[in-house]
Amino acid sequence: MALQEGDFIRLRYTGSFGENIFDTTDEERAKEEGIYNPRADYGPVTIRLGSHHVIVGLEDELMGKEVGAEGEVDVLPEKAFGAHENEEVRSVPVTQFREKARKGMRVEIEGREGLVVDIIGRRAVVDFNHPLAGKTLHYSYTIVEKVEDPIEQIKGLIKLYAGRSDIGITIAEGTAELALPAAITYDRRWMVWRGTLVREIFEYNPEVTNVVMKETFPRPATPAAAAEAPEAEETAEETTEE
Repeated sequence: MALQEGDFIRLRYTGSFGENIFDTTDEERAKEEGIYNPRADYGPVTIRLGSHHVIVGLEDELMGKEVGAEGEVDVLPEKAFGAHENEEVRSVPVTQFREKARKGMRVEIEGREGLVVDIIGRRAVVDFNHPLAGKTLHYSYTIVEKVEDPIEQIKGLIKLYAGRSDIGITIAEGTAELALPAAITYDRRWMVWRGTLVREIFEYNPEVTNVVMKETFPRPATPAAAAEAPEAEETAEETTEE
């Protein structure tokens, strides 16, 4: 059956421009191309068609395809990361940087991230366009399967937004419960995206009326307990010798 808006799928893909690969779900390919991220969770990603979980040009290509389909598509800038806007290239005093400015460094100014493309005297020229703005992109893809299970759909969204696969999920009597690992509040990516995740859980699962997040902290071993263990071993050894 042809895929349509609202369907969840697992997708493998590799994105490139010219000879440069900038993104892939294939771990070995990432290593070969020198873009491997040891903190990334490689493998097929779960997306919902129509929700712009991938760029518009790739999403348009996937609509109407069948599970198992493989293909390639060129995506023009207007359906990728937009045109390169000259007004997004600005001159900034180097005094705004925390470290010495140099060409090629990425900086954050007033909450926006940019790339230093030139340095003229005491000012740096910073490009605030997306790094892939103005580029025609090429994608190869495989539609692995359709995802019907709501729990697997939510797991896919968590991985997509927060890059995590260590959150347990149950759904019972209209409540979706997320079992959070300890100290997840220190994960900046999770904190930024959890609101979006909750909104999409409600939007895509009409039967869910509550989302509950439970963070569990296991009791740490006390120093006394740790000290007792060697003493117990010594006592056992003494008894054996006698």
